[in-house]
Amino acid sequence: MRDNLARDARPAAAPAAAPMLEVKDLHAWYGESHILHGMNFDIRPGEVVTLLGRNGAGKTTTLKSIMGIVAKRTGSILFEGAETAGLASNRIARLGLAFCPEERGIFASLDVRENLLLPPQVRPGGMSVETIFELFPNLKERLASQGTKLSGGEQQMLAIGRILRTGARLLLLDEPTEGLAPVIIQQIGATLRRLKAEGFTILLVEQNFRFAATVADRHYVVERGKVVDHFQASEIEKSVDKLRNYLGV
Repeated sequence: MRDNLARDARPAAAPAAAPMLEVKDLHAWYGESHILHGMNFDIRPGEVVTLLGRNGAGKTTTLKSIMGIVAKRTGSILFEGAETAGLASNRIARLGLAFCPEERGIFASLDVRENLLLPPQVRPGGMSVETIFELFPNLKERLASQGTKLSGGEQQMLAIGRILRTGARLLLLDEPTEGLAPVIIQQIGATLRRLKAEGFTILLVEQNFRFAATVADRHYVVERGKVVDHFQASEIEKSVDKLRNYLGV
């Protein structure tokens, strides 16, 4: 009887958090080209989740579809339980999502300060410029420099810093380590881990699964516009051969 009472007194396991983002049967087209063929995945608050896959698999199109910048899409995209698949991109951004594209989108006619301050705050709680300088001290040193005169790594820091000002809590990052030197990749990784610790939720498109393994909680593998496999962070080491086959590396 005493054992039964002790068991009954144990607290129940906490329920898993509801997804912040849930993508269901997402299809997308560029003109007549059918790119996404039923993407299904979710992200919970505070997670870093990666979409891994070869070039042309549909990873970037997935991010653009979530942000509403693909002309034709069908399926369901739930953000904090609300359907966003029919919304315009500006309304999606104001819900608290921000997209950092692979090409970074730095304006050549603006200096670093102007690029950094350009996006409006869409929600309260955006990161202060001073905190962004703590993350990326290089930017403070280059404030008066033309945006496109920065190194590739500094441009990536500027592109990420810019969206941190907006108040977005879900960050969509497209290939943030592409073409960067190893020391800069390490700095980007440290930044992503800090953002996660501060409560940001991140969807990360990557081909470098070794880098992804240092920052992400879960990994989805994308082929031909749909998710074909899913790994927890703890499964990466024992799944290296399978991942190499998926990614062709």
